[in-house]
Amino acid sequence: MGAVSGVEALWLAGAGFGAGLTGSIAGLASLVSYPALLAAGLTPIAANVTNTVAVVATGAGAAAGSRPELRGQAGRVRRYGAVMVVGGAGGAALLMSTPTESFEYVVPFLVAAASVLLLVQPRLQLALATRRKGEAHPHGWSVPALFGVAVYGGYFGAGAGVMTLAVLAALLQDTLVRLNALRNILLWMANGVAAVGFAVFGPVDWAAAAPMAAGLLAGGWTGPAIARRLPTGVLRLVVALGGLVLAARLWMLAGT
Repeated sequence: MGAVSGVEALWLAGAGFGAGLTGSIAGLASLVSYPALLAAGLTPIAANVTNTVAVVATGAGAAAGSRPELRGQAGRVRRYGAVMVVGGAGGAALLMSTPTESFEYVVPFLVAAASVLLLVQPRLQLALATRRKGEAHPHGWSVPALFGVAVYGGYFGAGAGVMTLAVLAALLQDTLVRLNALRNILLWMANGVAAVGFAVFGPVDWAAAAPMAAGLLAGGWTGPAIARRLPTGVLRLVVALGGLVLAARLWMLAGT
């Protein structure tokens, strides 16, 4: 893409702000940012890696805006953070060494499945819950599930927020707002390590990434204040329906 004009920079920053809002509230930053980068003229691979680098700013903003919801969750961050970092690094390495065409057709179904999983989360959690307060199966399927989501996040990323929240909602008994804040931190860690790899080895378009990251930072900071005011049922519905919209959008974009 090269250098951007002032108008293009403002447009990318505005798209980034919208992406940051949707990302910190519903884990759907790429619903806005990825198509915006494609519309700016980036190839799918360049848009993918540029998006991952820019979206790191959402996590920074969300971390700053979610401090009340993150209190008491340091143990969870330590427990699952390493899994997310290793998975994110693995996904980034996979992207840089394999073709993406076939995977692009699978992604919409993964995002749609995660969206449906989030919709049925209350019933699923009741089925999985044990007598141990606060955790469903903390050392069973949780680690491989989060690792798989982190690999996917590092590889492609669009919809990873919905997938991560769906896993956490099935795994942990807590309010959806607190789980949303935890999701933002864990995904930030996975995206962060992938972004480092892309910055060194990938075709990142820095002229596009900079203004979008500025918007993502502002949107990510603002989003948690909105999320904490939404009723749990509304928040769940917003995330799930947004995920289904993203799945449809990704299906239309697959192979382009």
